[in-house]
Amino acid sequence: MGVIDEIKTRLDIVEVIGEHVALRKAGRAYLGFCPFHSNTRTPAFTVYPDTQSFYCFGCHAAGSVFDFVMRMQGLAFREALQELARRAGVVLQERGTEEQAQDQHRTRLLEINQAAARYFHYLLLQHQRGQPGRDYVERRDIATPMVELFQLGYSLETWDNLLRYLTERKGFAPEEIAEAGLAVRREQGGWYDRFRGRLMFPIHTLKGELVGFGGRALDQTLPKYLNTPQTLLFEKSQVLYGLHQARDAIRGADAAVVVEGYIDVITAHQHGFPNVVAPLGTALTAGHVALLKRLSRHVSLALDADAAGQRATLRGIQTLQSAQEPGEGEEPGDDVRPVVTAQGLVRWERDMTLRIIKLPAGRDPDEVIRADPQHWRDLVAAAVPVVDFYLDAYTADLDLSDAHHRRTALERLLPVVAQLDAVQRRIYVEQLERMVGVRAELLLGMVHETHQRMEQESRQRARERSGSARSPSPG
Repeated sequence: MGVIDEIKTRLDIVEVIGEHVALRKAGRAYLGFCPFHSNTRTPAFTVYPDTQSFYCFGCHAAGSVFDFVMRMQGLAFREALQELARRAGVVLQERGTEEQAQDQHRTRLLEINQAAARYFHYLLLQHQRGQPGRDYVERRDIATPMVELFQLGYSLETWDNLLRYLTERKGFAPEEIAEAGLAVRREQGGWYDRFRGRLMFPIHTLKGELVGFGGRALDQTLPKYLNTPQTLLFEKSQVLYGLHQARDAIRGADAAVVVEGYIDVITAHQHGFPNVVAPLGTALTAGHVALLKRLSRHVSLALDADAAGQRATLRGIQTLQSAQEPGEGEEPGDDVRPVVTAQGLVRWERDMTLRIIKLPAGRDPDEVIRADPQHWRDLVAAAVPVVDFYLDAYTADLDLSDAHHRRTALERLLPVVAQLDAVQRRIYVEQLERMVGVRAELLLGMVHETHQRMEQESRQRARERSGSARSPSPG
């Protein structure tokens, strides 16, 4: 018996889930309200002792005790394995000497980040020279509870203030501080602080580890925002700002809202919208999608309404779609074909739904929320299906009275419509007919041809991946 099966044998899924969900017996199963989506009317969450599994008839969450713990606590599989092994009294195979050394080194870097965050926080709140940071916080109307919740800080406008603090007061070596991303080696020898004269935003993992920082310049210094470089702890494509603080709210609302900046996140939390997170100056990545899917399968993107914001939104959509593509050994189209719900919302079959929040031109979420929280609430509620966003975004730069531009619009939009099911294709073909002046019957034929070509290309890519995987190594 493997260690996973041994853990499952020793644990009772009813007991584990019962610590988080009030269950009542119903025949041979147990019923309760699902912790993964909002529902207070009819219990739809069912636990089956016979098969040691659970299933929700509302949101379709399902799996074993491992799946429940991973989703409930936002853990990766290895973390859930360790947690359940401890609970079951199962001893996992000890990590090797090299792995243990890496764990210790990682812990050391985390300690450096924690010490730096506490120092930055002290400088912002109490040090006389932290006044520029306090002035900025006041100008942005950031309340004290938010300063504490997000552990905001300030880095002094000096070359080695943090470095001296961490070496002289905390006993860390300059090489370690540099490896944590907080110091930079001078070409002529010596070290200096990476962050100087910036408002500091500590960045945490889903489970709360402090792995890096973002720093905002308070004058005309460039770059305006500076992040920790890639380190053993930090990879910006794998973390979302505010996710640790938003974790419970996202799970409770069964929805996540993705905005663009640190202040957008903080302002949202301050005004009662705690399910909001932000990527770190980049479009959504597959790593971001994987993090969000641990908490909810419903994501809304609210990025700036300018051209750059729209391009970032389109990149985010494409990332979300590609993250649902078949993995190794899967046939394309089997379970990842996009379908459209009754509300017209594209939902990839692996349970990631996506809406687009259309912001007023020239205003970001921070400005909208501070001016009128109800307006923000209305914008979130009115988020549009992704196909509608494509129709607008892909034609925004075109003059549809021009024949050449109408052809460009078709080239951009036919692949989008071709991904939909037959009923929804006809709905959006009617919209295309009004936009480009081509009869719906002709458009449906073009959509069908586009769909067949895309299917062929998808199968070809799958064959190429399969052939590459089977190819022997050279030599």
